[in-house]
Amino acid sequence: MAKALIQVAVKAQKGNCFRTAGDLLAVGVFSDTLAGSLAETLDDKLNGKISELKRMGDFEGKANTSCLLYGQGGISAKRILLVGLGERKAFKPEVLRKVASQAVSKAVDLRAKSVLLSLHGDVPASAKLDIAAVGQMITEAACFGAYRYDEFVTEKGKRPASVRATLVDADAKKVTLLKKGISAGMISGGAQNYARTIANRPANVVNPVTLASEAKKLAAATPGLRCTVLDKKQLEKKGMGGILAVGQGSATPPRLIVLQYVPAKASKNAKTVGLVGKAVTFDSGGISIKPGEGMHDMKFDKSGGIAVLGAMKAIAKLKPKCKVYGFIPSAENMPGAGSYRPGDIITTFSGKTVEIQNTDAEGRMLLCDAIAYAEKLGCSTIVDIATLTGACVVALGQKRAGVMSNDDTLVEQLKAASAKTGERLWHLPCDDEFVEAMKSKIADLKNIGGKWGGACTAAAFLSQFIKKAKWAHLDMAGVGVWGANESDAPGSIGFGVRLLTEFVCRTK
Repeated sequence: MAKALIQVAVKAQKGNCFRTAGDLLAVGVFSDTLAGSLAETLDDKLNGKISELKRMGDFEGKANTSCLLYGQGGISAKRILLVGLGERKAFKPEVLRKVASQAVSKAVDLRAKSVLLSLHGDVPASAKLDIAAVGQMITEAACFGAYRYDEFVTEKGKRPASVRATLVDADAKKVTLLKKGISAGMISGGAQNYARTIANRPANVVNPVTLASEAKKLAAATPGLRCTVLDKKQLEKKGMGGILAVGQGSATPPRLIVLQYVPAKASKNAKTVGLVGKAVTFDSGGISIKPGEGMHDMKFDKSGGIAVLGAMKAIAKLKPKCKVYGFIPSAENMPGAGSYRPGDIITTFSGKTVEIQNTDAEGRMLLCDAIAYAEKLGCSTIVDIATLTGACVVALGQKRAGVMSNDDTLVEQLKAASAKTGERLWHLPCDDEFVEAMKSKIADLKNIGGKWGGACTAAAFLSQFIKKAKWAHLDMAGVGVWGANESDAPGSIGFGVRLLTEFVCRTK
């Protein structure tokens, strides 16, 4: 099973952050005022150094900025990192997540093994965050900021093998609450980094068969989690034509991975939630082949399935009261003598037939089989997640995932989870007008619509494989990865792991 590349440990302790030893002390600075903040106290200890920096314009406390100070007398930490919080009046919880991640990332760059975080003390009352939630947020951010993907780099330089973050507070009651949040944050943050590693691995390492093996290892190592895998013969026996069609051009056969979590004391009325994630381990587009430029990033077309894998890892440890299935349909979409073709008509698990008009619209063919199977196994609520359409990126850019659903209450539940985790969603339609665009003249459906509203027509297609369950579709095509121009951690960001986990943990 994949292990963390840089080990992260987070703890909380009672004390004075200025008198606590460490390689780096991170302190937040508001751009509009120092009054009433930890930075004001630090400014006094540094004889007005922070005020001087602000007057000179060298560091003003604006968001996404930082300043490193050395050799400051009276401070036990070896270095001080000032991180900008922006305006106090404009403070949002996500600012805290970003600056905590920024601080730990800087610690890794400096090869600092220990970082002191006292950022929580400056959260305005208007933010309405409880201390335990703050502890969880900072811990998740610490895990995120420490992450580096250098698994196949033979010379890893002098980066630390581990980093320890300590949340320091003088109030013993706050420390107790911080510890509670840290415990949850280590689970969710660790699961997110686990997912990032699997997503970042190339297609010659992760294919449907090896991904299924990874899922089995995860289940074996995680109490409360079970895993079954449907191989090609079993998929054929069940009539899962969508999954089989996508994978038939590859030398590596497809798989349907099914993870299951059942509470230790599950009641008869416990809800059953199904999480479904698309895992195309490499997407060439098949016969409708993609342009060569950027095709190396098609290893990330498994990101939805990996989000489900990471979420199930966290869910089993957090022990929600509902039953949860994780379905990961996995295939490699390749051109070959056996590939499915434009013009083919595929019979799916549901019995519905689909006319293939473009083999690069393959994700929905995997998902439709898995969604129908999830409902057959008793899932009354189903959420699928996928890097499904470029159209969603055009519509929403790279900061939000689209959410489409047959139930507005379910959308609100997902948005509430999104507000907690910072993984943003935007509600898009998938009603009858979009369903109409997916109807075929020679089969029940076709796998692409017209020129417009591609994210909505794709979701409308999937909606036709739901009978009674509440269902939502998350199109994460724009938010799954950071590009190569990102300086700190290019590659997968593990989008969806914490979102799905939070959603499930809120389900009763």
